[in-house]
Amino acid sequence: MRIIFMGTPDFAVGSFEALLKSNHEVVLAVTQPDRQRGRGNKVTYSPVKEVALEHGIEVFQPKKVKDAQSVEVLKSYQPDLIVVVAFGQILSKEILDLPAYGCINVHGSLLPKYRGAAPIQWAVLDGEEVTGVTTMRMDEGLDTGDIIMKKEYTLTPEETAGSLFDHLMGLGATTLMETIDAIEKGTATYTPQNHSEATKTRMISKEMGKMNFNRSAVELERHVRGMSPWPSAYCKLKGKTLKVWKCTILDEVDGETKADPEAGEIIKVDKHNIYVNTGQGILRFDEVQLEGKRRMSCEDFLRGYQVETGIVL
Repeated sequence: MRIIFMGTPDFAVGSFEALLKSNHEVVLAVTQPDRQRGRGNKVTYSPVKEVALEHGIEVFQPKKVKDAQSVEVLKSYQPDLIVVVAFGQILSKEILDLPAYGCINVHGSLLPKYRGAAPIQWAVLDGEEVTGVTTMRMDEGLDTGDIIMKKEYTLTPEETAGSLFDHLMGLGATTLMETIDAIEKGTATYTPQNHSEATKTRMISKEMGKMNFNRSAVELERHVRGMSPWPSAYCKLKGKTLKVWKCTILDEVDGETKADPEAGEIIKVDKHNIYVNTGQGILRFDEVQLEGKRRMSCEDFLRGYQVETGIVL
């Protein structure tokens, strides 16, 4: 099949590379416009554009893919199928109706759960035990199209948003290829979503990394994993930002501690760890990073930085 691929971030790369290795013809890669990043405002390409250039695939970067001029560009490639993975723009009905086999999407959740942005992070933040990927035939709604295939993935207790991202990127790629094979053979099934079971997610912002110690230790431990690697969970220690990369939930600590400590108060420091009171339970810091320093074990951190009990983070 002649395929137009639409995608932008790293999550789309796994599916894009799987298509490039297949016997299908990827005639065009559509991705978001280049961005200026960093102190020098250096122009950077999207991960999908980087891969496209490496493989000699034509790249199209419209500001608005729904514009009439952009639609004409897509039409000129006469695609049999359009594959969309984390593209970042909404497609018009004219584009959805353009290919003979329609437009299909790979989404990082088990739809209709976690429609919208950041489904991978929210699965960790919410403590989901099972998530997965869904391929669907796109319609004019946001992740509301008919489901073609679903594949489940069981989260580990240590799962971070980063590790889950990697697992689902690979799972999404294999599921996409199975889906295209079924479409081509005429064996694909299209199951309408139960919209009454739908949940929606919102974008993750840098500010969301801030730890609220009034929450329970269970919620905060999930917060640390769900915010890793970006924007990372953080708090303030003596006026400096302290990122928390790994932590452990405890019901109590050995030894004498202050009665009725505040939420966020450091109640114990030993050679290996920092222990913090929360709204319910205790959080033991295992791996941290002070601003301007490298990421390290809490034990290594405490060798070079003095932390006292009674400090409120």
